[in-house]
Amino acid sequence: MSRSATVERTTAETKIRVELHVDGTGRHDVSTGVGFYDHMLAQLAKHGGLDLTVRTDGDLHIDAHHTVEDTALAIGAALAQALGDKAGVRRFGDALVPLDEVLVQAAVDLSGRPYVVHEEPANLAPFVGGTGPVFATSLTRHFWESLGHAARVTLHVNVVRASRPGAQPDAHHVIEAQFKAVARALRDAVRVEHPGGAVPSTKGVL
Repeated sequence: MSRSATVERTTAETKIRVELHVDGTGRHDVSTGVGFYDHMLAQLAKHGGLDLTVRTDGDLHIDAHHTVEDTALAIGAALAQALGDKAGVRRFGDALVPLDEVLVQAAVDLSGRPYVVHEEPANLAPFVGGTGPVFATSLTRHFWESLGHAARVTLHVNVVRASRPGAQPDAHHVIEAQFKAVARALRDAVRVEHPGGAVPSTKGVL
């Protein structure tokens, strides 16, 4: 069975279509109108082994908040739908990922219980991005919370090392390492260990 899902989400603030294939090759075609966010979603797909298509039309004349939040909710919902009852999956995944001076640890449990723990430095630059709408660094935590709750997973993301001692953290590196770490942890968690096997829980359901 193909573990795929398509989710469409329309509100007064955003219009979104997400196509997700869990057993992919990392192919990505992402357009949200926020360049840095597109770059991060591409990392999630590439390093998570996900085929991901995202089309978001949001109220960027205000800021990127609704675009980031609603897209995360749609991706999380697509992930939950694609995984179905999770029979035979590994369920747990973790990764420790470096990006130059930054080190991030991520752990995922496809538990069916939404819970997100996110730890990153408080002294990041407030915005990342070039021309066009910028990405507020405060949205990183909000992305993980929105994704985790919609996907109904337990997610821990911890920036173990953000910079050289005494140096200002590079917000781009800190955020990108988080997306890569979560991608690798998720890739591990969704892997089918026992085709046709049972749901990996003593409760019999996730």
